[in-house]
Amino acid sequence: MSYVKGLKCRECNREYPVEPVYVCEFCFGPLEVIYDYNGIKKVLTKEVIEKRGQNLWRYRELLPIDGEPQVGLQSGYTPLLKADNLSRELGVKELYVKDDTVAHPTLSFKDRVVAVALTKAREFGFDTVACASTGNLAHSVSAQGAKAGFKRFIFIPATLEASKIVASLVYEPNLIAVDGNYDEVNRLCSEIANKYRWAFVNINIRPFYAEGSKTHGFEIIEQLGWKAPDNIVVPCASGSLLTKIWKSLKEFKEIGIIHDVQTRIFAAQATGCSPISTAIKQGTDVIRPVKPNTIAKSLAIGNPADGFYATQAVNESGGYGEDVSDPEIIEAIKLLARTEGIFSETAGGVTVAATKKLIESGRIARDEVTVVCITGNGLKTQEALHGQTISPYYIKPNLASFEEVLNKMKNVK
Repeated sequence: MSYVKGLKCRECNREYPVEPVYVCEFCFGPLEVIYDYNGIKKVLTKEVIEKRGQNLWRYRELLPIDGEPQVGLQSGYTPLLKADNLSRELGVKELYVKDDTVAHPTLSFKDRVVAVALTKAREFGFDTVACASTGNLAHSVSAQGAKAGFKRFIFIPATLEASKIVASLVYEPNLIAVDGNYDEVNRLCSEIANKYRWAFVNINIRPFYAEGSKTHGFEIIEQLGWKAPDNIVVPCASGSLLTKIWKSLKEFKEIGIIHDVQTRIFAAQATGCSPISTAIKQGTDVIRPVKPNTIAKSLAIGNPADGFYATQAVNESGGYGEDVSDPEIIEAIKLLARTEGIFSETAGGVTVAATKKLIESGRIARDEVTVVCITGNGLKTQEALHGQTISPYYIKPNLASFEEVLNKMKNVK
């Protein structure tokens, strides 16, 4: 049974039926899914959730599908790890890592949103799915679309890391590499979506697709023992993940799963593409588009679709925005790997480095409970670390050669 009441414009509040539309025809504002929370409250409890399979569909009443899930049954319910080593390094009492680098089919949080989007595309009767992507979404649509039997068209900036391109091509989609940045790719896809009857997961299916990100927030609360943390630090590209994590907290309060929301939400961006954090720092909700210039390509969206709403969520929660340089990103990737054994892509480096800055500036208190969102696996962006790690020791295949190196190691202070 579906508890979706329809779609509503975020700007003028005009309501629409459940259809593959994403923009208000009157004010051109974005559309969002609205639910029957009173109905959900009667059927969705902690006990019901805990008895279900450990995937994102354990929260299905709060997701915009009509029937049973059809895609992404292996997605979601990733680990929430108490990061004691990283806590000591950063000088805080209690720090957790929400680790979306594992337990997903394509090793990123995009498997959450794609599971919902492709299920909805199937319900709408589409046979072709498509997306504009900086990499992770391309992998997920390519993989999950293949398993579900969809035709797939994937549009990416031609300058993406080679490893990210290969990670889509292996599923044999129709991969289109566009000579332009993500914002230019997305504009082209909007034109294509208006001409062809394809399910573009982050365009005409976007209101439904974006709801999948809420499961990241739902899981944080459940895995903390049904409590919301004091702080959540979220990497921002379009800003959608941040807004949906904030929505997840408010929805759990609305249906009585938690009693209060005191969580502050923090936006983390790379300095080379920081329109959201810049707006927050300047005290404005005006998002000024930028031309991306950062190694964090998965976050390189210069004109973020949900930027305005991300600033609203941050301000409503009492949080803040922070940005970090490329060298800080690399050091943070290595810090997380060295302390917690987690290899994150560049977006995770952004989040950890921003968390470090927020703690040092006092915006995150050292005695509070903080969750850091790590959204993708480091195997996707190994190029960023070329020449940035320690070197191996090279030896001859004999004991004397090894012991010569071992002796040098002992002499290193």
